[in-house]
Amino acid sequence: MPIVSNELLGRPLLKIYQDTEAFHFSIDTMLLADFVSITKRTKRICDLCSGNAPIPLYLSLRTNAKIEGVEIQENSYNLAVQSIQENHLEDQITMHLDNLIGISNKIGKNCFEVVTCNPPFFKVGDHHLNPNDKKAIARHEIMATLKDIVQEASVLLNSKGRFAMVHRPDRLLEILEVLKEHQIEPKRLRFVYPKLGSPCNHILIEGIKDGSEGGLVVLPPLIVYNEDNQWTKEVLRIYNYEEE
Repeated sequence: MPIVSNELLGRPLLKIYQDTEAFHFSIDTMLLADFVSITKRTKRICDLCSGNAPIPLYLSLRTNAKIEGVEIQENSYNLAVQSIQENHLEDQITMHLDNLIGISNKIGKNCFEVVTCNPPFFKVGDHHLNPNDKKAIARHEIMATLKDIVQEASVLLNSKGRFAMVHRPDRLLEILEVLKEHQIEPKRLRFVYPKLGSPCNHILIEGIKDGSEGGLVVLPPLIVYNEDNQWTKEVLRIYNYEEE
């Protein structure tokens, strides 16, 4: 199993271990970690579908809150634990090797201020499954569906807690319906575009549990690459590669 230790987001003191032959984090993960609302009142965060823990690691740069990650694949879980230990974050980040369905029975109900998730984007049957099972589970709703994830997030969150997710724009209407079905009112939405003039390929969405109806704010679009195929200033900021 090839394993590499990289700087996370241009921060040389923060390392992350990845299996180069398995599914590893990409820009959508980092956009979500930057997008989610974190305040001084945030005490507990849960990250579902954590993989090798890029979101918990990123969030450790934004907050001192306790962070718990949930990952079902043992290989990814082991890499997450290795990264947490490498960065001496054992007191802040805790990983759970488990199915996210029913995880609230083990880590607590109605007690998280924030839940995040970079979920599998595709329904089983919508796309060809990757012959690499590790990647298939990460990309397709094999172990948990969109409804499973939102339902569990709602149980984990306290009243007025926030759930943030990155997903595909073609599932936006379904996402809005499922959020409302589980008492999470959509409040912030941002469309992500590879380049100016290209079709949207990701959305960032955040909702509040037991939030008042209405008030959804559509934020300015996020453009990843400029006309020279270089990251835009906003993406450079997220990755901590701003020009000095």
